[in-house]
Amino acid sequence: MGSLGNDALEANSLFNLNPLDTEEFRRQGHMIIDFLADYYRDIEKFPVRSQVQPGYLRKRLPESAPCNPESIETILQDVQNEIVPGITHWQSPNYFAYFPSSGSIAGFLGEMLSTGFNVVGFNWMSSPAATELESIVMDWFGKMLKLPNSFLFSGNGGGVLQGTTCEAILCTLTASRDQMLNKIGRDNIGKLVVYGSDQTHCALQKAAQIAGINPKNFRAVATNKSTEFGLSPDALEVAIQADLEAGLVPLFLCATVGTTSTTAVDPISPLCDVAKEYGLWVHIDAAYAGSACICPEFRHFIDGVEKADSFSLNAHKWFFTTLDCCCLWVKDPSALVKALSTNPEYLRNKATEARQVIDYKDWQIALSRRFRSLKLWMVIRSYGVANLRNYLRSHVKMAKQFEGLLVADNRFEIVVPRTFAMVCFRVAPSAMGITFNDETNVNELNTKLLESMNMSGKVYMTHAVVGGVYMIRFAVGATLTEERHVSAAWKVVQEHTNTILNSYPIRVRSN
Repeated sequence: MGSLGNDALEANSLFNLNPLDTEEFRRQGHMIIDFLADYYRDIEKFPVRSQVQPGYLRKRLPESAPCNPESIETILQDVQNEIVPGITHWQSPNYFAYFPSSGSIAGFLGEMLSTGFNVVGFNWMSSPAATELESIVMDWFGKMLKLPNSFLFSGNGGGVLQGTTCEAILCTLTASRDQMLNKIGRDNIGKLVVYGSDQTHCALQKAAQIAGINPKNFRAVATNKSTEFGLSPDALEVAIQADLEAGLVPLFLCATVGTTSTTAVDPISPLCDVAKEYGLWVHIDAAYAGSACICPEFRHFIDGVEKADSFSLNAHKWFFTTLDCCCLWVKDPSALVKALSTNPEYLRNKATEARQVIDYKDWQIALSRRFRSLKLWMVIRSYGVANLRNYLRSHVKMAKQFEGLLVADNRFEIVVPRTFAMVCFRVAPSAMGITFNDETNVNELNTKLLESMNMSGKVYMTHAVVGGVYMIRFAVGATLTEERHVSAAWKVVQEHTNTILNSYPIRVRSN
């Protein structure tokens, strides 16, 4: 691998390099596809979670950039030798951590097309196809989810592709903020209050900070096991009334379908009823679980969405579309446009001024935007709605399989009921000889169990803590996962549990 210390090329020879030579593009492109095809062929051979130590790569790469060009062959060899060991393999069939980032051939190739065209589709004029395909595919997806017509372009709503849920929440929160401040005066921003539950994704708190909400006015309403960690409408109303009595202004509620810790589902309809009584904007965050709602048997989880103001899900989580691709639908696009638009002279054009087109720059944070709709369009067309439903169902079936194995072994307990394709479990206190609440010891043992399993490289799972209980999350959703991988993961759980329990000093304790 070269560096600045090597002899530089003659200055005039640089002009012989064409960064977009078509034949060289073809040759190198084929090499990259072959490299990735081999990677997926061999992906089960790699430790699922990277085993390197912090700072490993700086020790293995030169201190400065090369002056002279290096061949694609040399670069790919370094990718294999230096980069791959530092990758946690999200596409591995033995990946059960966080939430899935499911991929597909259609998603990859759609990304390739998007990158290849490399358009910057900030307004309709900058690339009409980018804008028009996005509006079409968002209506397609909305209809697959049976969203009310008010969220579709045909019903004066509409959809936009953001990068992530963080962006979707920030955009809708900003729109709601400006609507409210136009009523009560901008000097009153310090009175605005944002609501979620203690299980709501941290993206809400981050968005509130960025939008200028006083940190003291962020409400994470407590949940508990009796409601399966969903947000209680009664608890929300109590919080709202307390804020009103304090002279504050309730602004925004983020309800979740499929929380990060446990995939809990907030009761959308009754929460919307409470929120609407007090004039709050309601956003539904279905980042993980929303994709499953294209299946009729899961659609009921978003019943009541017709009462909300906005709804989002991440197609890059559980819809076989590569990162990044967050789908956001809003009932009132003008609220986004009023809060987020800028119209400098250099972007003026007849189509925009005639109000004949959508300019997506006004629906998002940044000006520039990628042609994301190509990959989502290709995924939907390549697999079809029927097959997409069956892929999702297969993941739920495998999660049920794993759940059944746990239930049959009395050393384990399911901490919260399984809703979608994630199982939350732990080694039960009874397996440790503990007959009363001693969560510290139980949590410590399960922490050790998880780290032991992940260090093996055979599987990767992550954890959460709810109600003081440390639990292990087993999330099925990687595209390559099959039932045999679930069975293999169960063997890993059993082996490491046996080892840890055998070394644990069993103590039968009483009150």
